[in-house]
Amino acid sequence: MGRILAKQRKHAGRRRDPFPALCIAAAVVALLFIGSAVLTIIAGGVTHIGEAVSSEEVLFSLRMSVVTSTISTTICLLLALPTAYALTRTNMPLKRAAETLMQLTLSLPYILLGFALLLMFSSPVGKALRDAGFSVVFQPTGIVFAQLIVNLPFSIRMIRTAFGDVNPRMEFVAKTLGASSFDAFRTVIVPICRNSIISTFVLTWARGMGEFGATLMLVGVTRMRTETLPGSVYLSISTGNTDTAMATAMIMLIVSAATLVVANVLSKPVGGSRVERRQRRRKGARMRSGGGAS
Repeated sequence: MGRILAKQRKHAGRRRDPFPALCIAAAVVALLFIGSAVLTIIAGGVTHIGEAVSSEEVLFSLRMSVVTSTISTTICLLLALPTAYALTRTNMPLKRAAETLMQLTLSLPYILLGFALLLMFSSPVGKALRDAGFSVVFQPTGIVFAQLIVNLPFSIRMIRTAFGDVNPRMEFVAKTLGASSFDAFRTVIVPICRNSIISTFVLTWARGMGEFGATLMLVGVTRMRTETLPGSVYLSISTGNTDTAMATAMIMLIVSAATLVVANVLSKPVGGSRVERRQRRRKGARMRSGGGAS
């Protein structure tokens, strides 16, 4: 028996599997490519970030990005929460068509979505809104709509996934105790998905900060009027001011890194996870001790 095992080990040693090594090599190439792009921004932006922070134009674009992204993200969440509930907890008509529409919107180029908004707000209805004092095209208000059309399907998909992971029995028990659908939504689903909802807000906000394609098509990039952080980078490169462009890109990189850290922290299990882990460890210890006794 020992000879057979020795032969098998020897044979396995001669037949090494090259696939893991190939995957590691591919991962190294991919990470080097991604890392080189990030390091290029850092190397070019660190030395000039002081100039960007003291620039009135860059600060204007930062404020514009923060304000518009916060407004659009809040609207996204207010619309995504009931929409996700309708898609996961109701017999909504044409539910499959609605999900297909969201997937299609997510796959479309952002500049195409901006072009669709441009056509909508250039139609007679859009002109009537403009005459009533609600201008969108080439106005700061349009930035909010551009971010909204890009990020709303993303927010709905993330929250729908979180709602779909909630056990329907918990909501059923709440309703049997006299809770209405809204009470069950407010006291059962939302608390369970709290971290996912906050994480969705953070990631949607970060996406709004970096949105450019739909914004460019709908409102253009007018200096000190409709200029967001990506627009500031675009204008700086267009005028040959590469140093300011790199510094502005560095600011965007810092914002993205901060939101990523927050999102990763919030993606951890909801409170009470320590107790659950302790119970799992105790259960595992009992199973191991039981196995040893047998």
